[in-house]
Amino acid sequence: MDKEFAIELAKSGWLDYDDMINRYDDALPDDLPVIPKAVGEILQSAYGKTNLLGVLDTAKNGYKFSETLAWIITYQNTFASAWVLGVWRVEKTGEIVKSEAKK
Repeated sequence: MDKEFAIELAKSGWLDYDDMINRYDDALPDDLPVIPKAVGEILQSAYGKTNLLGVLDTAKNGYKFSETLAWIITYQNTFASAWVLGVWRVEKTGEIVKSEAKK
């Protein structure tokens, strides 16, 4: 639902305005980054690190170093978006994962 349309519905009494705003703010964006499962595992294990070098250091110690790190380098903008947002969609399954979910 378009936010402006929802606001108009709330003004007319069809929706509770506070509930509608809370639901809108809690909703995930439609364009979540899509990353491979192994890259997501790196992001989850690096959750809480405050710099990208720490995350890449975690990737360096992974069991699939070459292909995972190659993916991160090739798709660095997608990787960075997933890291910053803390939420992404898994490439083959479509599952939505949050970085803090395993902690």
